[in-house]
Amino acid sequence: MADASHRPDLGAPDGPELHVALLGYGKGGEVFHAPLIDAVPGLRLSAIVTGNPERRAAAEARYPGVTVYPTAADLWADADRYEIAVVTTPNDTHAPLARAALDAGLAVVVDKPFALTADEARELTDHADRAGQVLTVYQNRRWDADFLTLWGLIEEGALGRVHRFESRFERWRPRAKDTWRESGAVSEGAGILYDLGPHLIDQAVNLFGPVESVYAEIDSRRSGAGADDDVFLALTHRRGARSHLWMSALAAQIGPRFHVLGDQGAFTSHGMDAQEERLVAGERPDADDWGVLPEASWGVVGADGDTRPVPSARGAYPEFYAGVRDAVGEGEPLPVDPHEVIHGLEIIEAAMRGAASGTVEKL
Repeated sequence: MADASHRPDLGAPDGPELHVALLGYGKGGEVFHAPLIDAVPGLRLSAIVTGNPERRAAAEARYPGVTVYPTAADLWADADRYEIAVVTTPNDTHAPLARAALDAGLAVVVDKPFALTADEARELTDHADRAGQVLTVYQNRRWDADFLTLWGLIEEGALGRVHRFESRFERWRPRAKDTWRESGAVSEGAGILYDLGPHLIDQAVNLFGPVESVYAEIDSRRSGAGADDDVFLALTHRRGARSHLWMSALAAQIGPRFHVLGDQGAFTSHGMDAQEERLVAGERPDADDWGVLPEASWGVVGADGDTRPVPSARGAYPEFYAGVRDAVGEGEPLPVDPHEVIHGLEIIEAAMRGAASGTVEKL
């Protein structure tokens, strides 16, 4: 559990520095991966793959000395220079590039979604096992400040038995962007369900366990959107809790980030984790105040008439890559086990089937 009172200790590595090759330098690579890799002791961002001249120039300016390859094939030819490959490319390329990286003898981090189908993810996981290589999935929202805070409240019994978990990733983008993520096809991994669904589902499953049934509403509402941009999922967990998950690009007024109801109290929080905003602004994630939320952004716990603000746990995205370092270099447990993420893909597939047929899908 992250602690708001002090800066997390990412540890000093016992072994030699591990060299990381980053495939992709769009927003995912530039914002969510490269700065974290660069900030974690024991990891060195040594290579970036991008064929875009502007992105190449930006990468070389920010990370002097990095080797930039125009294609993945060029990287594979030099694979013996690296220990870890990070795949943060368009969604339909995740599994093929991850498999190629494993075949090149590298440990692999795959951005979400891990793959486009659960079967594809299972095959990739089996392939990593046969190769004897580390394979993990970048589910950074497990280290959001509000999620860590909620986890602590549930663990200490502050809410009692939770029966309903409401979670939202909502945005106001009334015009679709001309990008593969918004104008592409669902078969290629485009759409908000593949974009934000893995985060919301992963958090719900981590809190309340496996899901036994899924109800889904999946819509494409904006002109020019090639895939879904407004989704609601209702998940029934095997242990009885229900998760209601919203993801939308067309929310003119944003609902609470978390609204969690238990038989002894509730927890409500608003606003997104601030780590993303700071990464977008170009800040380094090893700053002394990284992940600390001001009191005005804390959630509240209790019952109406008797609520109190909850000091926020400290957001800690760099801990994911510290876990990657320790898994690859020291044989420690994975920061995210791929088998946990496969269940999330089963839920996404069930949601698509149910939305198409208008039925509740059993898993």
